[in-house]
Amino acid sequence: MQDEHCPAPGKGANVVPKKRHASDPQSEVAVIRPPDSVKRYHSAKARFLKPALANFFARECPRLFGPVLREKLSDELIKLFEALAPESSRLKPGQLLWNALDKHTRGDSPQRRYVPVVVSVICEEDVELLTQGVHMSKITERSIVRMIREAYQQGGILSSRDIGLITLRQPSWASSVRRRFEARNGCTLPHTGALHDMGSTVSHKATIIRKVVLEKKDPATVARECHHSQAAVDRYLKDYHRVKTLYQLNHDVEFIHLTTRIAKHVIIQYITIIEIEKKSA
Repeated sequence: MQDEHCPAPGKGANVVPKKRHASDPQSEVAVIRPPDSVKRYHSAKARFLKPALANFFARECPRLFGPVLREKLSDELIKLFEALAPESSRLKPGQLLWNALDKHTRGDSPQRRYVPVVVSVICEEDVELLTQGVHMSKITERSIVRMIREAYQQGGILSSRDIGLITLRQPSWASSVRRRFEARNGCTLPHTGALHDMGSTVSHKATIIRKVVLEKKDPATVARECHHSQAAVDRYLKDYHRVKTLYQLNHDVEFIHLTTRIAKHVIIQYITIIEIEKKSA
């Protein structure tokens, strides 16, 4: 008679009786064998990427990672691979895959992160402009501006070094092309020097202060125009007024630098704006 605590196995299942225990000679527990399909095909999963990675960790690092962590590591590695090696069909002619600095981290941070971005080094419109007689220098500037903006839209930031490596030029050349464009168009492109205060770039601070102080623009509008956070714009304004206060007390650049810890070249730019503001008052 079937024990009421041990339901009968499903139809067609193989049952293997377990050995009776000496303490309970009447007990007999049924163990259900896995179906033949599991025995036949389960090991075939090891041929695919995720199980292969999990098996690698189990074989090479058996004491470091348990089954759950092996699964998670495998998933993360697959995501990383797919991000860094997209299908070729996703790239258009003239485009390039590049690992750009994540816009939420600094290049000098020990925990910096990178994000893969696709930038258009040259496109069909560029070639059309060349056929119309537009000089190559204009196309080059157009390409650099486009790549900087494309990377930023995808969550990355391109430095002058990045642009130099992509175009096989010196970083200083890439920086000069970008600065000329910014000066001519009265804007600040989203690059590491502007967003993270890195490198020799300081013109973005002067541009922001100039727009707020001299052009009387709203700080929130300037923040959007210059791809800065409102907090960064507010900090620049605070520093500007600190410099202005000390400068009006006839202190020199060295004293202002020691007091505020603001870089000397930034102080000099602020003083220039202070003088312009004084003349226009």
